[in-house]
Order: sequence, then structure tokens, then C-alpha cells
Amino acid sequence: MSFSGQHFAILGAARSGLGAARLAAKKGAKVTVIDEGDPAKLTRAAAVASKEGFDILLGDQARALTVQPGEYQLAILSPGLDVHWPLPKKFSDAGTRLTGEMEFAATQTRMEMTAITGTTGKSTTTELLAAIFNGFGKRSIPCGNHGLPISELLVDQGEVFDMLANEVSSFQLETIETFHPQITIWLNFAPDHLDRYPDEAAYFEAKRRIFMNQTARDWAIVNAPEMKRLGPLKPLVLTFSAQPEHQDAMFTYRDGTFFFEGNPVGSGRRITLRGRHNMENILAALAAGWIKGLTFDRMLAAVEAYEAPAHRCQLVREWNGIEFINDSKATNLHAMESCIRSLERPIVLIAGGKEKGLDYHPLREAVPGKVRAMVLIGEIAGSLQQTFADLVPCHLAGDMAEAVKIAAAAATAGDAVVLSPGTSSFDMYSGYAERGQRFAEAAAALS
Repeated sequence: MSFSGQHFAILGAARSGLGAARLAAKKGAKVTVIDEGDPAKLTRAAAVASKEGFDILLGDQARALTVQPGEYQLAILSPGLDVHWPLPKKFSDAGTRLTGEMEFAATQTRMEMTAITGTTGKSTTTELLAAIFNGFGKRSIPCGNHGLPISELLVDQGEVFDMLANEVSSFQLETIETFHPQITIWLNFAPDHLDRYPDEAAYFEAKRRIFMNQTARDWAIVNAPEMKRLGPLKPLVLTFSAQPEHQDAMFTYRDGTFFFEGNPVGSGRRITLRGRHNMENILAALAAGWIKGLTFDRMLAAVEAYEAPAHRCQLVREWNGIEFINDSKATNLHAMESCIRSLERPIVLIAGGKEKGLDYHPLREAVPGKVRAMVLIGEIAGSLQQTFADLVPCHLAGDMAEAVKIAAAAATAGDAVVLSPGTSSFDMYSGYAERGQRFAEAAAALS
């Protein structure tokens, strides 16, 4: 498809925006990248714009922009931008069609894809699925919200994959129109991003759009307890669960063994991933592989060879009989609860961060008998202290180094000091990766 003679606005100059800009330019469009952020922090965007030959408006120039009807044929949004924010509204008010980077990129490829969504577990499942396909010699790659935008993949690598393992966020799903994955995976749902959505129902409806364009010839892989919430779906449905009360699902896990339709298909004893929630991520990936005709023995061999990613229940140090576990990727209540419930050692929990409008009271029932003490950081430290102080000792810390020292002093041999914040990190760090790195560094500095 050629866009010769058309003028596209790319809203957002981070990785997704630059990928969309490069793809649109490759297809012949005139491209203008627009970002209201600080130009000093967008030097990479400016460098890419100069190299690729498209226009760029940053900071005050972007904020002063006026948009005339017919000036742009399409405005492509990065996932972090809400269509109702002032910059996108300039374009919609002028009659310019808005679309998201993922939607735009998906219209430019014929490669098959499995789309994975859920409040937690998306990245791990996306990586597992790609590892399974690659283990069979079928080329696959983790992409989408996982970090590699599809638009960037198409420019740099082209149509070379048998299956895209596409992690999909609610932000990306807000702007889809024709996005049509052959296989979808719905891992779980819990309240999150209430700083973006007016309520839990709006967040749920944004994520449920993943099924919007699927037909009766497609597949949906769904965590069994979620079927009631989701209601009827058009595609064929496979269910999975590692929960004892849902062993009637098609794919299940119990007592160290994976089952399909009640029949054992392999052992989980040699798998390095830990926790029941990770067993469900594996079940979902196995179901997707089964749809494509892959055998369980080779799929589980690929899972055994898979190395767990950083910042997701990652053991970073053992010191004086205490394990230090980095679960910085737990940026919401559901991920935090999953980590707490999945670990067998008594926990000294480091939690807190950005205020996202979440209610942590539902976590109170998971704390007794699991959490020995809490060390609280960030914007929500005070409110978390009010929520949990009657259940366990709560300590406040000004930074990660102090938090780790306090937690280590509160722990005894056989415990686990766990960073599982339950919210995002942007009040203190550039992202969960930097937060997790600071935790690992502080743990390594203990002597």
C-alpha cells in the first residue's frame, strides 16, 4: 500500500511513534512527528527525524500547533496518548482520522499473529510463545507492547516471521478498527490504570476490544474464571487454569504436571519459572502452540530452556539465608498479589510508588500468614501504611537503598525480601527496570 501524496502526523516521538513515522515514510507519506515533551529529552527523536528526512515539532512548537481541515490525512497516536487529550483533539476537531501505531502497523502486514493481553503476565507469555515457536523452527518474535513496535519490526526486518507474538495493552486497543489476530490470549483482569480510565468498567471494555474483529474461524484462549466476566465470544474458545477450583478447564496444571483435557502431557519439575501465575502463562502459550499443531513434548522442552526475564520474581541475591527477589514489573495490585501468593517463604515486602488511584484494601486478605513486614516507598507510602499497619509492621523509606537496608534488618534466615511495588515507578524512576536495578544494586551492597 502506497501513501504517496499524503501527509501523516505522528503524535508521540518515543519508540512507537518513530517506528510508525519510519513505516509511513517508507510507504511514501510525508511525515511530521509531533511531541509536546521537553526537546532536551527527545534528542534521539530529533536525530532519527534528521536521518530519515521527516519534519519534527517538539515542545512549544508542538503546543502552538494549529491544524487545518484537510492538512493531514491521518494522525497516528503512540499508545501513551489518550485520544481526548488536547494534542490529539486538535486533529480530530479538524476532521483528521486518528489511529494507533499498532492498528496502523497491523494493516501493513499479512503475517499471522497471536495477540496477548491481561493485567499481568503479558510479557512472560509473549516471550514463552515466541520461544516455543522458535523451538520448532518456526520464526517468531516478541513484539508490540513488549518493546518492539510492529511498525519498527516491519521497517527493519520485513515479512519474515511465521507468527508474531504480539503483547497488547489496553492503550493500544483503544484505537483499533480492523485489528484482527487469528489467536487471542486473555490472561486475567484486575483494576489498573485508573489514572487513565474513569472506572474499572472502562478499563475492562478497552481490553475486551481484543476480540472485536475475531470470527468463528479464529481462536480465543481464556483463563477459565474470566469466561463469566467476558460473556459470549465469537471465536472458538480454549480455557486454561492452574487453580484447584478450575480443573475442568481444557488446559490445566496441578502437582507439577500439565494436563490437556484431563490427560497428562508433561512435567513442570525442570521449569525455572516459579509460581502458579507463571504456570498459567505457560498453559496459555501451550494452548496457542496446540492450535498450530505443535507437540507438547517439544513445547515443554522450549519452556524448560526459557530464561525468566529480569524484574519478574527474579532472584537477585541470597544473603545470610535471605532471598532478595526483584518483582519490580509488578506495577498493579493483581501482579503484587500474584507474587505474594506464589512464594512459599515468609516475605518482607517493599512496596509503593506512583499514585494511580488504586484501592489496596482487597490485598489485606493475602497479607496475614504471608507477609512478615512491609517497607513502603514513593507517593503512596503513607496511604499503604494506613491500609496495612494494623496487620503487619510498616516502615517508611526515602529511597531504595534505605528500603533494602530496613527490609534486610526486618528479615531472618529463611525469609524473602521482595520488591513487588504494586504500582508504577515514575514518581522516583524512569521505569520499572531502573527501579528493579536499584533494588538489585542495594541488595548487592549489603555486607
